[in-house]
Amino acid sequence: MISIVTPCYNAGRSISDTIESVLAQTYTDWEMLIIDDCSNDSSSDIIRQYAARDSRIKYICTDQPSGSPTLPRNIGIENARGEYIAFLDSDDLWLPTKLEHQLALFQEDNVAIAYTNYEKIDVRGQRRGRRVIAPPTVTYRQLLKGNVMGCLTVMYEVGKVGDVRFKKIGHEDYALWLSILKKGYIARNTNTVEALYRVSRNSLSSNKLTVLKWQWNIYVNEEHTGLIPALWYFINYACRALVKRMK
Repeated sequence: MISIVTPCYNAGRSISDTIESVLAQTYTDWEMLIIDDCSNDSSSDIIRQYAARDSRIKYICTDQPSGSPTLPRNIGIENARGEYIAFLDSDDLWLPTKLEHQLALFQEDNVAIAYTNYEKIDVRGQRRGRRVIAPPTVTYRQLLKGNVMGCLTVMYEVGKVGDVRFKKIGHEDYALWLSILKKGYIARNTNTVEALYRVSRNSLSSNKLTVLKWQWNIYVNEEHTGLIPALWYFINYACRALVKRMK
């Protein structure tokens, strides 16, 4: 089974499309854990309606708004029953073969993470060919140069990774991927576009200065790379980020 973790806050306009993209998967042995961070729009009603129709969809609500996807994602991980865990935010979409294509990559013993390429869409869901193509394989050292794995594309194998959680820091997904690959595993790309990322000006990572501080914190305080290596990785990160924003 694959456990799909979906944090949700006031996503009434998009959550139906997100759920439908999971229902359309060619691989059907999954559960979808949607963690509502105390939405005050129609999100909870929509999710409950889907959960009533399909037992694979689970509705969970936080006790109070957390203000970030970190707590909802961790709640999802804690309640997951699957051998694999995947992540999908409440305004993003998967293409039908996403899960099927990723599962095949875990046959290699050293692969703990499978990810895919993805395409950017606008707030209305329009596709304009803005594809983000990631490397075919990523190691820990390579990942230090910058995150090439979109969270909406990542799936990891619980038996290899163990019991892991997101930290409440900026770029929490990137920090988690690093902690996994640091154990000696690699991440493998399906080399296909399998997800659609909705670009929003109000995203948490839209402030460039804040994002740079997050990245530096991971190098210095989380990975303890040392000052000189941190500078080297930071320069690589900044260059890649600039290219990525131009796509």
